Amino acid sequence: MPVIDFHSHVLPGIDDGSHNMEESLSMLRTSFSQGVNYIVATSHFYATKHRISSFLEKRQKVYDSLCSQIEEEKKNGEEFPEIILGAEVAFFPGISHSEHLEDLTFQNTDLLLLEMPYAVWTENDLKEIEYIINNRKIKVMLAHLERFLSISGNKKAIQKLLCLPTYVQINAGSFDSWKNCRQIWKILKKKDVIFLGSDCHGIHHRVPNLFSGRNVLEKKMGKEYMEKMDKAAERLLQLEGK
Repeated sequence: MPVIDFHSHVLPGIDDGSHNMEESLSMLRTSFSQGVNYIVATSHFYATKHRISSFLEKRQKVYDSLCSQIEEEKKNGEEFPEIILGAEVAFFPGISHSEHLEDLTFQNTDLLLLEMPYAVWTENDLKEIEYIINNRKIKVMLAHLERFLSISGNKKAIQKLLCLPTYVQINAGSFDSWKNCRQIWKILKKKDVIFLGSDCHGIHHRVPNLFSGRNVLEKKMGKEYMEKMDKAAERLLQLEGK
């Protein structure tokens, strides 16, 4: 079964992640050395800064350039994970009725990686997510949910989101903190599986680290859980048979 990194900022020069082509290639080399087969390039999308059409156009141009360079490196025997295009979409009021929201889902899927606000979530926020799932028929994956657990006043809102058919993405680096681990184990009681992402931004800072997070999770949950998680990830990204 393939190992998938659900969250990365590996495309060069498009957000606060990789600064240039060489850094992107280094990040991809490191990811591959850790056993990553697929990495989702989830560049930041902010409705206050971007139009969906212009964001997608820029993303495609950068992706094409990176793929061309990867093909050149492969001629020298190098190996890289396969890149899946996606976006880390920052929540904004009215998102549930936003035109072309479907275009920000992961490549060839109906899965949207959604970053919630760094504030107390309102009932209207939760209703918008429910509308996206039920009316827009878009699957919602909550980006690095563990980051929001410490925000005062969000405990009930998080529990409500976990009761919806949402998917939960956890950053591999969060397993470095015992406090975070305790919170993550609580999430696991609500969700059958979680999905891991490195949320890598560079080669020196916020580096690719999926391997370390997978190790901690496997020690806690066992190999059967990891196989179940990887199988669910494969289905979610429609990679079966590839």
